[in-house]
Amino acid sequence: MFVAIMLVLVAVGTVVFHFLSPWWWTPIASNWGSIDDTVTLTFWITGVVFVAIVLFMAYCVFRYRYREGRRADYTPENKKLEWWLTGLTTAGVVGLLAPGLFVWNQYVTVPEEAHEFEVVGQQWQWSYRFPGADGVLGTSAPQNISDDNPFGLNPDDPNSQDDILIEDDEVHLPLHKPAKFLLRSIDVLHDFYVPQFRAKMDLVPGMVTFFWATPTRAGTFDILCFELCGVGHHTMRGTVVVEEESAYRAWLQEQPTFAQSMTEARNGAEDDSRENLKLVLGEAEAGSTAR
Repeated sequence: MFVAIMLVLVAVGTVVFHFLSPWWWTPIASNWGSIDDTVTLTFWITGVVFVAIVLFMAYCVFRYRYREGRRADYTPENKKLEWWLTGLTTAGVVGLLAPGLFVWNQYVTVPEEAHEFEVVGQQWQWSYRFPGADGVLGTSAPQNISDDNPFGLNPDDPNSQDDILIEDDEVHLPLHKPAKFLLRSIDVLHDFYVPQFRAKMDLVPGMVTFFWATPTRAGTFDILCFELCGVGHHTMRGTVVVEEESAYRAWLQEQPTFAQSMTEARNGAEDDSRENLKLVLGEAEAGSTAR
């Protein structure tokens, strides 16, 4: 009897905690309300099954508890019960999988009007690249990555020259404009996740993955790495600022292009060379005077 009561309390307590829990999703800030609907449907199906199984266990524990002088009947099979269980299980699995497949198809079917930009992940920071005036992202390759070219862009590709580089953990997006997120990792497996967008996807070394979303609410939202990527995984965070298109355009114009970054790198290298030469000549002159 005690075990049966405890099982009933587990079922009831689980349902009460679910509805009274203060932990729930943050308010959505994108077009992916269908993902919330799919997760809610999953909660209902799995919740009903969980409660039904626990209550059935409680019934069996109580109904078939040991009583002196009572013999148990052995029933090896029950065709009718097996058909019922097969049908209900099939319906439950279809209910769990079918809505997710429809949503996934929408998730990876990018609208033609979507503007695209690149998210680059590395231990343990995010960087971003937007197409320049030509509207086309230049090519990249791992062998091109260096201190002066952290994105690994092809310096011989004309489309790379005006690409806009964001070496910062903050990125801006225009409000109510669909965006295609191109995801690239330059070291290990990462996962780009914006909880308020309900959108996430793995960054796999050696390939470019993607998803799309339309920001529907202005504000500043967290970016997380949702894949364990090393000892600094917990620090791999960023922010996405959703704002009106005019503010977004103004922010974008303030960012350097690949050509400007390479020019600054070359100028910096030349300055360093001149400084080193001055030091060498100064040391040589000091040595000559001492002699």
